[in-house]
Amino acid sequence: MSKIIANYTSRRSFLKGASALGALGVLAPSIFSPRFAQAAVNGEVLSGCHWGAFRAVVKDGRWTEVKPWEQDPHPSHQLAGVMDSVYSPSRIKYPMVRRAYLEKGRGADVEDRGSNDFVRVSWDKALDLVAQELKYAKATHGPRSVFTGTYGWKSAGKIHNSRSLLRRLINRGLQMPNVTHTGDYSTGASQVIMPHVMGTLEVYEQQTVWPVVVENTEVLVVWGADPIKTNQIDWLIADHDSYTYLEEFKKTGKKVICIDPLKSKTAEFMDAEWVQVKPQTDVALMLGMAHTLFVEELYDVDFMDEYTAGFDKFLPYLTGETDQTPKSAEWASEICGVPADKIKELARLFMGNRTMLTSGWSLQRQHHGEQPHWMLVTLASMLGQIGLPGGGFGLSYHYSNGGTPTSDGPALSGMNDGGAMEGSVSIPVARVVEMLERPGEEYDFNGTRYTFPDIKIAYWAGGNPFHHHQDRNRMIKAWQKLETVIVQDYQWTATARFADIVLPAASAYERNDIEAMGSYSNKATVAMKKIVDPVFEARSEYDIFVDLADRLGNKEAYTDGRDEMDWIRHYYEQAQKQAASKNLEMPEFEKFWEDGIVVHPVSQAAKEYVRYADFREDPLLEPLGTPTGKIEIYSKNIEKMGYDDCPPHPRWMEPLERLDGPDAKFPIHVNTGHPNDRLHSQLNGTILREGYAVADREPCMINPKDAEARGIKSGDVIRIFNDRGQTLAGAIVSEDIMPNVIRLYEGGWYDPVEGGKIGSLCAYGDVNTLTPDLGTSKLAQGNCGHTVIADFEKFEGELPDVKVFTAPTNG
Repeated sequence: MSKIIANYTSRRSFLKGASALGALGVLAPSIFSPRFAQAAVNGEVLSGCHWGAFRAVVKDGRWTEVKPWEQDPHPSHQLAGVMDSVYSPSRIKYPMVRRAYLEKGRGADVEDRGSNDFVRVSWDKALDLVAQELKYAKATHGPRSVFTGTYGWKSAGKIHNSRSLLRRLINRGLQMPNVTHTGDYSTGASQVIMPHVMGTLEVYEQQTVWPVVVENTEVLVVWGADPIKTNQIDWLIADHDSYTYLEEFKKTGKKVICIDPLKSKTAEFMDAEWVQVKPQTDVALMLGMAHTLFVEELYDVDFMDEYTAGFDKFLPYLTGETDQTPKSAEWASEICGVPADKIKELARLFMGNRTMLTSGWSLQRQHHGEQPHWMLVTLASMLGQIGLPGGGFGLSYHYSNGGTPTSDGPALSGMNDGGAMEGSVSIPVARVVEMLERPGEEYDFNGTRYTFPDIKIAYWAGGNPFHHHQDRNRMIKAWQKLETVIVQDYQWTATARFADIVLPAASAYERNDIEAMGSYSNKATVAMKKIVDPVFEARSEYDIFVDLADRLGNKEAYTDGRDEMDWIRHYYEQAQKQAASKNLEMPEFEKFWEDGIVVHPVSQAAKEYVRYADFREDPLLEPLGTPTGKIEIYSKNIEKMGYDDCPPHPRWMEPLERLDGPDAKFPIHVNTGHPNDRLHSQLNGTILREGYAVADREPCMINPKDAEARGIKSGDVIRIFNDRGQTLAGAIVSEDIMPNVIRLYEGGWYDPVEGGKIGSLCAYGDVNTLTPDLGTSKLAQGNCGHTVIADFEKFEGELPDVKVFTAPTNG
């Protein structure tokens, strides 16, 4: 590793060179054929990732430069970190086993997990140990004793899909019912509540497209979202086409309002009005607007009568008839901090113009997170613009460039899990710690009672729960109940450091694959060609699992007789057949692999798509998927569930804790938004960190008033703390955040000063040392990563070193 890094003048100069994204030059011809699909020695290779399509320059077998695909309208600066991730010091080089596990056996000294005491072993030894553990689980503990906890932003690619590959191993290789997850940390509350309200998942579905918004929307509201920041990435390969439309909307000069506790990059880019709202109080703000529309007789009565159900049951709550508390603008102002006159002004502005209410998912990652989007839909319904061009609401404009018109191209299929065996179960993804704590006990989820399984072994591939799960210290304690933890990754994340067996996976740039560009646009099909051979002893995900399936005696059932390139050709040819059925042409596989990309056409109809237009035109013939066929302001199904933490209509409910709340123990809300320079925790261990770290720590934005009160200036190291944990961070003092709120991005790698000891100070800045681990409600059981208050102070002691970005001994 040191030899590779030494070839660059410095990591900073390397970053500058890799970021010179404008120099596209003349492209070299393809340097390998689909028959062999070997890594490049010299030349340029087209590939793709969550941050976009790009061309990699290879010299003497090493990746030396990254250039964005020439048709990318807004390349991400994070591509430099993508390249550096292959050679970063945090790379897992060899198969590793925790010393106590290797010497004493499973379950030994579990409290020492996280101490970084690993021993290097051969691949044969590591794979034998993994196969041994899986066989042991099946023979000793039986069905549902293995958790395939593969949640996370796995690398792009249809073949090396770590989620599917791992579950395929348990289903076809081990042939045992296993435990998986339901839902995700991103939209845990909304993807459960929205089917009750709108009859559809909503959060991952196409929006009214941007060309329609640019032409017709008069007021664009960005509520708790930052699309300029978050649309850098895509679950598949990013297309970045939404940036062009955002620029077009800005040029129109029409009104943009950002409702947020901090001034976002979108607010800056769009020259938007910034409405400062206290975190977790958006429902109160919406109710204040709704009350204004009602008492001033501004709302669309006809729309409410024809297209919604249950508004009459919601009104007594809104007016205060049921609880003697009218949800007036004045009432809302006391909770959310927005002046009452401003609340009324916004309600009138929205009603008097074609308004698009776009919301981020941050609103629902909090206690009672089912309520904000339900209330947003209620407010949009009262405006009466749902189904009209440029009006209504949208929940995905900030994600994967939602709203970009969808092409006519084929949908690319991919590796499946081989079919879950009878008896397999899943749990709500954010309840993994509770599952470990309460085996055999019951829990509620979306109207049904379930029982937590008794997990003995966890196998994690393509995810990092020591980033995305809340309440780090509680998680460490629960982790100790596992007999064996297996982690497969290419970076030494905290999850890998808390494992017993660590397998070094190849990165997405060290194997071949195929992927679609654009989760919403389906803009193109991209050949993800191998750029370089795997470094050190890393191996591709598929090869690892094939070898494990062989050790379990079911290799052929696992592979279906196909290798990596066979699968790629198979899925491409399936797409070809789909295209032919639509009278579209796609080149033969050899031509596709040589060219590296097929761009799909977009119809005029796709450029004019309006969400819910059919429903608005004829609600009887085009009903929603709800019991009434209408937008359900009041849900009889939820009423039947009888949950005390999720009533049958949207309402303001006090969270576990909030800024200025009735039982607030700490004076500061910690905003845990998405980072600008990485994808969650991905790329934290790369050169990009040099561009944002403060005193080698995760940066924390602080309002000048809060900083002055504590004697803090930019560049100081601070300690943030509450009853759940503590972490260090680097201070950035700025007017771009409201008083009594600090921002510490999620995704900072957990770096405990005292190894795996519960309660240890995190040296780098993991915000989940502070967050609570509880379900949003019994309905959705989503995560509450934005429900967190704390305090902070200037750190005066001897600063601990940050060690998490280098490999453990022998790693």
